[in-house]
Amino acid sequence: MKIQLTELENKVADAVSQASKAMGVPAYFIGGFVRDKIIGRSTKDIDIVCVGDGIELAKKTCEVLGIRNKIAVFKRFGTAMITYKGTEVEFVGARKESYSKDSRKPDVEPGTIEDDQNRRDFTINALALSLVQAPYTDVVDPFGGIGDIERKIIKTPLDPDKTFSDDPLRMMRAIRFATQLYFDIDEVTFEGIKRNAHRIEIISAERISDELNKIIRSPEPSIGFNLLSESGLLNLIFPEFEKLRGIEIRNGIGHKDNYYHTLEVLDNICRETDNLWLRWAAILHDIAKPDTKRFDSKAGWTFHGHEVVGTRIAYRVFKRFRLPLDQKLKYVQKLIRLHLRPISLTKEDISDSAIRRLLFDAGDDIDDLMTLCKADITSKNRMKVARIKENYELVKQKLIDVEESDKLRNWQPPITGELIMKTFGLGPSRPVGDIKLSIREAILEGDIANDYDSAYKFMIKKGQEMGFSVVA
Repeated sequence: MKIQLTELENKVADAVSQASKAMGVPAYFIGGFVRDKIIGRSTKDIDIVCVGDGIELAKKTCEVLGIRNKIAVFKRFGTAMITYKGTEVEFVGARKESYSKDSRKPDVEPGTIEDDQNRRDFTINALALSLVQAPYTDVVDPFGGIGDIERKIIKTPLDPDKTFSDDPLRMMRAIRFATQLYFDIDEVTFEGIKRNAHRIEIISAERISDELNKIIRSPEPSIGFNLLSESGLLNLIFPEFEKLRGIEIRNGIGHKDNYYHTLEVLDNICRETDNLWLRWAAILHDIAKPDTKRFDSKAGWTFHGHEVVGTRIAYRVFKRFRLPLDQKLKYVQKLIRLHLRPISLTKEDISDSAIRRLLFDAGDDIDDLMTLCKADITSKNRMKVARIKENYELVKQKLIDVEESDKLRNWQPPITGELIMKTFGLGPSRPVGDIKLSIREAILEGDIANDYDSAYKFMIKKGQEMGFSVVA
């Protein structure tokens, strides 16, 4: 197997080779770097293992490369990292690991290259490229990782029960790699995930959400979600999503399977954007449908209020996964709350007033909302999809036209409460809020222009109608 290193990678390899010879210890490129070089994926960083002191090897490599103050040492973990021309190179000594049942943090001791490869999660990540001598072509592959790359298989190097029981996060990593690389998970390995799924309970929410976000960031996240579901992991880490699955039929009337619909929406949106939080909005936009599902003998299945209830579920999900409870959550909640609005406009004559209100409520997130709504157009009925998409384009153009004329994106009222109080000699009170609200409604209805002069004249008129006199 020939591995083609870049000029920079060759320079690092030469420096490590020279430093390791001076120390009398063998060194290797290892893990994901070797895997990605064989696959042909771009590589962002380099991992190096030596049968000896990894920190000392990093220091000597810095000397060979002629770089100073570029090394970060993590004595607690026995690792060091250097940055060379924008590439991070991490060094560690080969080690042997053993685990206790209730923790994924291993007891570590120095080991051989064989010990280090034995502790790797998958055969494709247990590959080592020897740096003893250039050209660097000697791949140490004790578990057939190269063959598994060729067959596109994710497989544990050792007994999967031991691999996943030792570190249950590896179950999610298996699914993440399968999703990112479009690989299949070996049948024996996948059965091991099913048997050990319950062990995920010892993994922190932060580590779980980190792997889940990597699945969500992949080109086709539905692959990962289906594997999570089939393995039993999804119901343990994200039961609200698993709850979307299934179709109920009454009086011969059924509803769509919201599990598969949501995955279709997610895949659709991933073709349009790499915005992680917009992808989360796609995941959660219908999350409350199981809780709001009702059957009406005339209307059939309804999900009234799922866009409101969904915002509350989104908070619970973000909190459990330790996702940011700041503007990112508020952004996702806003898109969930508004996701029905643009499509509902396609079912009626589109008034400028309705468009203004949508622009006002969505603000600067209107483009992302429209991207979500377009992704949400799914049906096996091609004519229905074509009709809705045509109407969607009409709404989109109307948004552009109204925004150009009225400038309502991130709208700020031209008249402040302070000006109303000063004009009529009022203190903070309900009438001040009523006047301010009336000005906003008049602008959104198109009764007055969205500018200061029109709003000021309207304020005077409204105040006088309410019995107030101008004092300033």
